[in-house]
Amino acid sequence: MDKHTLVIGVSTHSDRFANKAVRMLKEKGFPVSAFGKSNGVAEGLPIITRFEEVQLPVHTVTLYLNPEKQKEVMESVFSLNPKRIIFNPGTENYEFIEDALSRNIEVLEACTLVLLSIGNF
Repeated sequence: MDKHTLVIGVSTHSDRFANKAVRMLKEKGFPVSAFGKSNGVAEGLPIITRFEEVQLPVHTVTLYLNPEKQKEVMESVFSLNPKRIIFNPGTENYEFIEDALSRNIEVLEACTLVLLSIGNF
């Protein structure tokens, strides 16, 4: 089960959905990295703020950024060469999705928390 997952949109606020995803991924035994705009700690992990700091390989990127903010990270996400990108509710971005599909990256419009809770991650 080596699906290293990068959660994008993490903050130091433990009540945010991105942070809940980090917590649940850890609980389920998935290797996970937390990415956000500010340094700090989330669920016991350092929050990475630069894509150069991301440990490779990344299997899954799960997004918790609105489509407008995704423009800043889209090319960097592609540079990680993930196998899959999950667009959580409210993050759907059809330009990003089409670009990912054209690069043979699996795309899911789904809730990471639900996928984990039903064992379908």
